[in-house]
Amino acid sequence: MSNQSISIHWADIYADKIVREKGDKEVYTCASGITPSGTVHIGNFREMISVDLVVRALRDKGKQVRFIYSWDDYDVFRKVPKNMKNPELLATYLRKPITSVPDTNGNWANYAEANEKAVEALLPIVGIVPEYLHQAIRYQDGTYAEGMKRALEKKEEIKAILNAFRTEPLGDDWFPVSVFSGFTGKDTTTVLSWDGDWSITYRDDETLQEETIDIRETTIAKLPWRIDWPMRWAYEGVDFEPAGKDHHSEGGSFDTSKDIVRLFDAEPPVSFQYDFISIKGRGGKISSSSGEVVSLPDVLEVYTPEVTRYLFAGTRPNTEFAISFDLDVLKIYEDYDSCERIYFGITEVNAKRKEKEKRIYELSQVDGIPSCASYQIPFRHLCNLLQVHSGDAKAVIASLEDVLPEQVERLTERCVCAYRWITTFSPEDFRWNLTREGEPLVSLSELQKKAIDELKVAVEHLDDFSEKELSEEIYRIANSLEIHPPEFFALAYQILISKDKGPKLAGFIKIIGKEKVLPILQRY
Repeated sequence: MSNQSISIHWADIYADKIVREKGDKEVYTCASGITPSGTVHIGNFREMISVDLVVRALRDKGKQVRFIYSWDDYDVFRKVPKNMKNPELLATYLRKPITSVPDTNGNWANYAEANEKAVEALLPIVGIVPEYLHQAIRYQDGTYAEGMKRALEKKEEIKAILNAFRTEPLGDDWFPVSVFSGFTGKDTTTVLSWDGDWSITYRDDETLQEETIDIRETTIAKLPWRIDWPMRWAYEGVDFEPAGKDHHSEGGSFDTSKDIVRLFDAEPPVSFQYDFISIKGRGGKISSSSGEVVSLPDVLEVYTPEVTRYLFAGTRPNTEFAISFDLDVLKIYEDYDSCERIYFGITEVNAKRKEKEKRIYELSQVDGIPSCASYQIPFRHLCNLLQVHSGDAKAVIASLEDVLPEQVERLTERCVCAYRWITTFSPEDFRWNLTREGEPLVSLSELQKKAIDELKVAVEHLDDFSEKELSEEIYRIANSLEIHPPEFFALAYQILISKDKGPKLAGFIKIIGKEKVLPILQRY
């Protein structure tokens, strides 16, 4: 991309806003983050890709950008998700830091790391490559000691900000620092006092033991979320970070953080609220801790990386939308292909729409713009070809004589996704298998047998027919024998795929081809 002024896409509008509000900077810092408390779901991914899109927009304007992703892995393990192995063992770690919880699959050092690594391996596939920050490490190595001390110094101001949004005010004994017990490892502690310098004294509320710790040297102290977030904005110099509507609600953590950050001598970042994502056929908010989630790997089973990006690039972040696994998948692929045709000038549209669609297409690409458009095959047609060839992508591509070498990789990827969708998510009446030798024959009347004999003749000369001409011939056969056409179609489908319905018959026969159709018909 050139440094041209781009303003039609929401990511570019926010990039302009960041530059306008934060001034001309050598490096702009854009941030995102999450607690790896369970499987990272597609709702979490909305924040990741929203930041990535704004990062790209800034870079397209010639700006240097630092994209940081914080793993809030020093948070408390509050609930055992339903989808975890050995839940009884995990339950013994409740109230401890999630970095203390074991990975019950035995692959990583701890539970948090297992969730983190699963995401880190996938994000480059969709073109997202941030710098990862681990909050457990930073708290335990003293990085945030100064931030904790500042919070203690500004205790009364912070309390006043928080109390402005609370129905029950914080008491005089409240402190803006929390501690994981040095005796039990849990957060079931109460801070008792601060010496005005670096030491705090706390009590373990289970064992009633007390301990004094130096926040420069301890590995067990941290700031609560509503103070931790603005402290890190200040520490990292964050210029942009969006948040979900729960954080952006009135009195939510963004409201308090934008005031608290000023106590750390910094200004709040540019932000926006992104809405929740639902799954087609399932309502409500997706939750990591419940374990009932749809994750990025689930989405990539059905959608190629570019189409996955397209879902988000083409939707304003404050709009709720559903990730579909039903027949809407066909429309989403067709919409992406339409966007691509507009980008490459294959389809002409008015200037305003062309500018919009071109920008969405650019932001949907994983690693630069391809040299040419993808092979433009309707998704439904591709699904039929895949079923003809039992999911063999190479066979499908070999059957398409005009595929360019530079289109093969993308088409192969789409074939893989399409066949997974067919076999896993598509409606039952969308799926079919060609009748095989040895399967029971359909019982035919003499009239029906004659109709099938005439259909055989048409198929023997299949290359002489266009799809429209073959359709006309099928209708001629039915009408000449006084068979109601829908009855003839149902009969043909029963013989070919053992179903009463299927794709449009003439086109279906053309797709399958003479070599496969004729042997089936010749059984009669």
